[in-house]
Amino acid sequence: MPGLRNTLCGKACGGREMRDQDAGFDFHRYRQLLAEADDETKRLALIDLLINERAKERLEAQRASDRDAMTATTIARVLGTSRA
Repeated sequence: MPGLRNTLCGKACGGREMRDQDAGFDFHRYRQLLAEADDETKRLALIDLLINERAKERLEAQRASDRDAMTATTIARVLGTSRA
C-alpha cells in the first residue's frame, strides 16, 4: 500500500499479550496504519487492506476446514475398509 507502513510486532505488543480471540489481529500495526491515514486516499487504502486481510483469513480458515474434513473422510474410509 503506498503511503502506509506495514509494521509487524508479533503476538505480544508493548509487553501486553493479546487475548486469544484477537491473536490474529495486530492492534499496534492497525493503530499505526490508522494514525498514518491522514487523507482520504490513505484511509481508503487502509479500508481495502482490512477487507483484503479479513478475506484472506476467511479463505485460509475455509481451506483448513476442508483439509480437516478430507483427512477425516480418508481416515474413516481406510478404517472402514481395513475391518472388512
